[in-house]
Amino acid sequence: MQQHNGSQPPSSPAKNRRKNPDYCGKTFLRNVLYVFNLVFFFSGAAFLAVGLYILLSRHSFVSLLGGAMFPVTTYLIVATGVLIIVIGCVGCFGACQENRCLLFTYASFLLVIFLLEAVAGVLAYMYNGVISEELTRNLNETMMEKYNFDVKVTKAIDDMQQEFFCCGSNSFEDWKYSKWLKENKDEQHKTPDSCCKSEDQLCAIRDHPSNINYLGCSRRLEQVTKESLILIGGIALGFCFIQVFGIIFSCCLIRKIKEAKYRY
Repeated sequence: MQQHNGSQPPSSPAKNRRKNPDYCGKTFLRNVLYVFNLVFFFSGAAFLAVGLYILLSRHSFVSLLGGAMFPVTTYLIVATGVLIIVIGCVGCFGACQENRCLLFTYASFLLVIFLLEAVAGVLAYMYNGVISEELTRNLNETMMEKYNFDVKVTKAIDDMQQEFFCCGSNSFEDWKYSKWLKENKDEQHKTPDSCCKSEDQLCAIRDHPSNINYLGCSRRLEQVTKESLILIGGIALGFCFIQVFGIIFSCCLIRKIKEAKYRY
């Protein structure tokens, strides 16, 4: 009787799997998916960071834009970032356990994330093209009609004028036509105090250029909003194509796992 050296016969399934190219292919795909998920996780963190930065730093100005596209696009980026981080963990666990159900769920959500990123990118670039027209149409009307009558809008206008060192929509002279001054004829102010270069109570009684900012806010708000939209659109459209590789790798691994299950 022929004797074999070693604790494991050469014909054992484990040794056959090590020699089997399908087993090697499965291991390779699993390792690639691990690396992909690492990149995927950091892309989700980047999405979330960018979305939160824009949301927190520009939130007070959103009410002045007149449309819902900018906040919708920002919330979409934040939601996508959170979803990427969660789904990345599902993908790693599914690859580690070689669980076809989890991997299929992972691939399905990658497709959803791809669509969300594509929509966010397209919305950002679409809105970037109409922001100038929208601000021209809405900003002056909002400032002239709602200042001192809407608490949220009043705070947003004051914050904008202080942060951008500007006054009015096109210039400081816009305020003489405002509802705020027209209905308060005894008001000594020429502009809101937030127009002052050094803000203080009643500082805007004198509208000399040494005292208040003459530059209008429309151009500055347009510039800042466009920069935010370009950042959102670039990241969204840039990263959405990464998901395609994740879908391909996860589908290939699902197939390899299925083949290995029925072979052994």
